[in-house]
Amino acid sequence: MSRDYYEILGVSRDASMEVIKKSYRKLAMKYHPDRNPDDPEAEARFKEAAEAYEVLSDEQKRRVYDTYGHEGLKNSGYSGPSDDIFSSFNDLFGDLFGFNTRRRNPNGPIQGDDLRYDMEITFMEAVHGTNKEVEITKRETCWTCEGTGARPGYRPQVCPTCRGRGQVLRSQGFFQVSSTCPQCHGRGQVILEPCTDCNGQGLVNRTKKVKINIPAGVDTGAQMRLRGEGEGGRRGGPSGDLYVVLHVQRHEFFERDGQTIYLRYPLPMVQATLGCKVEVPTIHGSTTLEIPAGTQPGQRFTLRGEGVPSLRGRGRGDMVVEVQVQIPRKLTKEQKELLHQFDSTGGQEPEDEGFFSRLFHGHLKKHKKKQQAEEA
Repeated sequence: MSRDYYEILGVSRDASMEVIKKSYRKLAMKYHPDRNPDDPEAEARFKEAAEAYEVLSDEQKRRVYDTYGHEGLKNSGYSGPSDDIFSSFNDLFGDLFGFNTRRRNPNGPIQGDDLRYDMEITFMEAVHGTNKEVEITKRETCWTCEGTGARPGYRPQVCPTCRGRGQVLRSQGFFQVSSTCPQCHGRGQVILEPCTDCNGQGLVNRTKKVKINIPAGVDTGAQMRLRGEGEGGRRGGPSGDLYVVLHVQRHEFFERDGQTIYLRYPLPMVQATLGCKVEVPTIHGSTTLEIPAGTQPGQRFTLRGEGVPSLRGRGRGDMVVEVQVQIPRKLTKEQKELLHQFDSTGGQEPEDEGFFSRLFHGHLKKHKKKQQAEEA
């Protein structure tokens, strides 16, 4: 699918979860196949909305999509909506009415939580790429009990309160209300002999060094996903992922906009007037820039290929050099005399004189018209 998910649901990119749910609920009810039998277009719209909601309702998938778009989702392992296109529809409407239409095994494998690590890197590290090693403390699967939470040789027992259902029923008038079992917390099992290393949690705190390969061309807000480097799983579940969010420091001289680098280059007045060749620093080293005679303050020159490398590996951006002509603050007596001599010999350019002449005469003409109108 190439259409923008926010466009499909008709919401802004900063829309809250409530707004996204409300929009999807409206579209799902409108295009549900049961309400539009034998209408392939309605079914397509329903699937389209379901996919958009599946991504935007998931905090991690939404972060990846906001940063890298559809291509980023593919690279992160997302292969499209699940085979059951009604899953998100059932989840949403089940939540609204206080029940869930999909039953999950409370004692099945549990995937570990994802983690976030904010990393600050220098301007040049972001431009050229770098390798980092960070130390993080996280909860990993307990090696002693292998994530079950029970001591070796023991097994969890059926919860006596809910008899393994994970839910308890309470009567309220004519209705029966189902709620999570307070003893087993929905698992349906209780651990009578907890593991002494993890205290029955199935997870233990450990510190680990993680190597991170940062590609050239990243910028602030870029996210990197390290599979399996999140918290450990329980009861045979896989580990979560580690998301590294990059923050790039500002540079003393260079500024960046996408792949383009900007530099303000100070140039003495005489060199700007007569023209010259100067050595200009770039993010890749230094290069020669030819300054033509009569260069004006703020004039820009583009150096092709001297910008930031593309993340996709397709060449580099450009560098824009903006000339800042320096006017001397202190002059010797001889220098002042030379400037006066230059001015007296017609140093002021004719077009400048023409500009001031037009400005003066235009103002005078308007003043005369106003005066004549007042006299009439």
